[in-house]
Amino acid sequence: MTLIAIIVFAMVLGTGAFATWQIVETRLSADLVNSAAEAAGKTVQDIERGPADSVVIPVTRINRIQVVANDGRVVAASPAMKGKPPITRMRPAPGEMRVDGTPCVDLPTSERTCYVAVGLRADRTVYGNVMVYAATPEPRSLRTNFLEITLALFSSALLALLGWGTWHLAGRTLAPVERIRAEMAEITASDLTRRMPVSDSEDEMAQLTETINATLERLERAVENQRRFASDASHELRTPLTGLRTKLELAISDPGSEDPLTTMYSALADAERLQTLIEDLLLLARLDAGVRGPPELIDLAELVTAQVGNQPARHEVLLKLDPGVMVRGSRLQLGRLLANLLANADRHAVSEVRVRVGILRGEAVMEVTDDGLGIPPEERERVFQRFTRLDSARSRDAGGTGLGLPIARDIAMAHRGRLYAADSTTGRGARLVLHLPLSTAFRP
Repeated sequence: MTLIAIIVFAMVLGTGAFATWQIVETRLSADLVNSAAEAAGKTVQDIERGPADSVVIPVTRINRIQVVANDGRVVAASPAMKGKPPITRMRPAPGEMRVDGTPCVDLPTSERTCYVAVGLRADRTVYGNVMVYAATPEPRSLRTNFLEITLALFSSALLALLGWGTWHLAGRTLAPVERIRAEMAEITASDLTRRMPVSDSEDEMAQLTETINATLERLERAVENQRRFASDASHELRTPLTGLRTKLELAISDPGSEDPLTTMYSALADAERLQTLIEDLLLLARLDAGVRGPPELIDLAELVTAQVGNQPARHEVLLKLDPGVMVRGSRLQLGRLLANLLANADRHAVSEVRVRVGILRGEAVMEVTDDGLGIPPEERERVFQRFTRLDSARSRDAGGTGLGLPIARDIAMAHRGRLYAADSTTGRGARLVLHLPLSTAFRP
């Protein structure tokens, strides 16, 4: 930042200093030339009328005036130039009356001196054809590099001050960022409880700190959920594995205690439960990673009809489906969502399960209800947590893994929808409601 600021301002100051130098020198030189030309013109007028004596009275601030004959003699001069040789031998070009220049002379009593001089040709004077020269000493700023050096030093001082100020300001601005970086470097996955101190000011740094703290809080929750999920998954996997191993060990140690076919059927049931659990875990991992199937245009009524026809159920399934409710998404994943809702409703129903598909406020809506005991209001959010069972023994005996509803909600969220438990319209049983964005390819 400092280097960029110095480069940019060096270009600006350099351009400004160069322009200032050119303007000052040009205007000063033009002013001196104009003054000398005015003094020479006034003198020409005086000698054309006839001088009272041989001394030319100086005008304005130009006091070095000479009238020089064609043979080089100084026939008249101002007091400052009386008795001195001609300032210059400049002559105008043929056909012209004026000449400008900067002659330099070496005077016996002083060092070499340069002048800004203007010469005018006068033909009708009492001295005949003469040249009238008016000159003024060339200023120091024109004959030396004083102005350039002064501007360069001034610009360099400004650049140095600017560089120091930019460096200091950038350092103060970035100091909170460095403190945040140091704090973040000390935070590890084993300790996500630390938070950044938030300043009282409502500037960008305070907003950045609040955002980082919010991110850390979400990260802490995510890590805690992952740890809890890993612990629950290990426990859920250990239970059928322990049962399977126990049955096999008993069958080996005492082959005659139980019918081998019964043992194999029991072991197969535990293996199927393990397979179901592992498939659910793999599906959750893919959903967490954002893996989705290819999007398709899906008619929810057709999807429900096909799923109900292919999925075995213990209870009667009643359908109330509005045709042409179109959504876009993965047919495989939405089918799995519906299968999980149907399996959950069938597991808890007493006599029947109802499925309704329709449109509500521009969204596709699907409801799955049962006539069982229902879900208490205080538990309606907890049932979507992984490995949560409101009736653990019954769910495990019925083959539930505690992942059906969590998987269903994750699929709904992956399709920009939402899934929640609501009050039953009949006052009995559970009612799970799915909202999905309605596709623009809606078929009435």
